[in-house]
Amino acid sequence: MDEPTYITTPIYYVNDEPHLGHAYTTVLADVLARFARLRGRPTVFLTGTDEHGQKVERAARERGITPLEQANATVIRFQEAWQRLSIRHDDFIRTTETRHIRVVESALRALWDKGEIYVGAYEGWYCVPDERYWTAKDVVDGLCPDCGRPVERLSEKNYFFRMSAHQDWLVAHIEAHPDFIRPESRRNEVLGFLRQPLGDLCISRPAERLSWGIPLPFDADYVTYVWFDALLNYVTAALEPHTTLPGGADDWGGALMRSDARFADLWPRCIHLIGKDILTTHAVYWPTMLHALGLPQPRMIFAHGWWNVEGIKMSKSLGNVVRPLDLADVYGVDAFRYFLMREMTPGRDASFTPDLIEARYRSDLANDLGNLLNRLVAMTGRYCKGRIPSPGAETEAERALRAQAEGISRPVFEALEGLAVNDALALVMDLVGATNRYLEATAPWVRAKAGEIERVHTILYTGAEALRVASVLLSPVLPERMAVLQRSLGSQPSEPKRADLAWGLLSPGTAVIPGEPLFPKDVTA
Repeated sequence: MDEPTYITTPIYYVNDEPHLGHAYTTVLADVLARFARLRGRPTVFLTGTDEHGQKVERAARERGITPLEQANATVIRFQEAWQRLSIRHDDFIRTTETRHIRVVESALRALWDKGEIYVGAYEGWYCVPDERYWTAKDVVDGLCPDCGRPVERLSEKNYFFRMSAHQDWLVAHIEAHPDFIRPESRRNEVLGFLRQPLGDLCISRPAERLSWGIPLPFDADYVTYVWFDALLNYVTAALEPHTTLPGGADDWGGALMRSDARFADLWPRCIHLIGKDILTTHAVYWPTMLHALGLPQPRMIFAHGWWNVEGIKMSKSLGNVVRPLDLADVYGVDAFRYFLMREMTPGRDASFTPDLIEARYRSDLANDLGNLLNRLVAMTGRYCKGRIPSPGAETEAERALRAQAEGISRPVFEALEGLAVNDALALVMDLVGATNRYLEATAPWVRAKAGEIERVHTILYTGAEALRVASVLLSPVLPERMAVLQRSLGSQPSEPKRADLAWGLLSPGTAVIPGEPLFPKDVTA
């Protein structure tokens, strides 16, 4: 059995509405987790919601309900969306959970006792919707440079994390571990950012201004700001449910690693999937926090690109936000998942247009994959009495297709090590294409007319088996449709595993099951 895998998404702000970017990150995590399980790796896949902060508090006040009631009402949007998109997470964390609050309090207390947190004054331009301070050079005409809304001038006492003390260590860590931040362009971006002096990080807000948050364990008049709340979710979810948290300040992380076997197993193997817009948060703030706590760093922080719509970055203000469930309603959940995974190259921005998803659907899924299944089932019905035939002697054509099917898993898994799901899918679809070409070249319908029944049986068995192998590797992306495909070929679908990639698992004599097209061609957006 391979080593465990811990895959996380960012936790999404509970007041947001799931959009294409949220869906991409979460589907990517789901696909990688499914592939890890296929390879025999014990896997934990985490997603969730960030539920504290001023926006939740203000929305609750406007509705005349408590902030927790507001969070409870809005978290459903993410939970239901992920369920509809066949996302099978192992854990869904909410930052309002008791298990998380106790971790945050324990970590903050340890850092305070160690002197890693201190009291200071903060003055600057504050954007309420983004809950973020900006410097004077950032603000243009009194507007937030991120969302374009007015900012407020604030000056107040706050608590700060000594992030600057960890800058030299972070640079050295990144340079010593080339795969820590990926892709390379993001790694270089972070190193460029760290060429400038790193300031300390404000981690609190006065409770009189923001009450909806986790109180600082050493000053109840303040609540912790987003970083030491939201980012610690990854630690919380990796722990055993009732693990004993370290009581002292010294070696907080080491004590946690020694006391919780599950955590010690998972944490060094963690892969954080994020969008590039939160790169600094996860690749600068988060590693320094972990270092101060005495915790090992995650294995990898992978920052994917943005989805642009008609060449323009998605934005609420521009009104070009794509709703994933609308697309799933038109093309089907699996087809939508396939489009996301096939269209984005790791680390690069990707484009969405209705024409692109339509073309991918018709070319790859309806024509290549769906039509291949239809042809094989129909010809098996016509020439083999509807049952998987026993193959006879192989020719060079069968040996070539079999070799491609038997050899496909290695390059697919190599692509996945670099999180290049698009490349892995391209390899599998090459096998689908090769199977289509094999049928055209061997022409079983011509052989049948000539009375070459044994040859027909060999061709149809080889084509069906190649398609079955392809379906195993497509299952993490197309779980529902590949189960249908496998049943159509007389194979009983189950949780895909590495052993399913062996050649020759289709049982001669098993009945094929004709059905509706795998991917109907008459969809309309």
